[in-house]
Amino acid sequence: MNYHNITKDDMLNGDGLRVVLWLAGCDHHCEGCQNPITWDPEGGLKFDEAAKDELFEILSRDYISGITFSGGDPLFPGNRKEVTELAREIRERFPGKTVWLYTGFTYEEIKSLEIMEYIDVLVDGEFEIANIDLQAKWRGSINQRVIDVKQTRTLGQIVLHVD
Repeated sequence: MNYHNITKDDMLNGDGLRVVLWLAGCDHHCEGCQNPITWDPEGGLKFDEAAKDELFEILSRDYISGITFSGGDPLFPGNRKEVTELAREIRERFPGKTVWLYTGFTYEEIKSLEIMEYIDVLVDGEFEIANIDLQAKWRGSINQRVIDVKQTRTLGQIVLHVD
């Protein structure tokens, strides 16, 4: 799996102060995407042990609320196995931190993936330029949902983190 950046001290991609891992690879190719440079799965840098160590060092800071996976698409088929393993390890090592994930897939399409066990908040669905809303919290277009995954899985119906 490749990545483009690790953003430290981010306040734009989830609740609290976060670290964001920007992954390479996306086949949604949404019109108006803010990161088309991340579409190529071979772009960016190889996510290696040094990158993982950097990520874990940032996550170990008390003031960091958690991690956000974005991209590209963290659930691009070529990323899924490694992102799932990374999310599982983060959940085990940092149980007090929250895990957010942005994807172009809908919850219904990915709800049975193992990674959903480790996600607190999912921002789902493709970005639709016709539905852009610059006031929408945590999302770019209003068709996207900010889903409380734990509550959704417990109740068996979509529970929004924010509306």
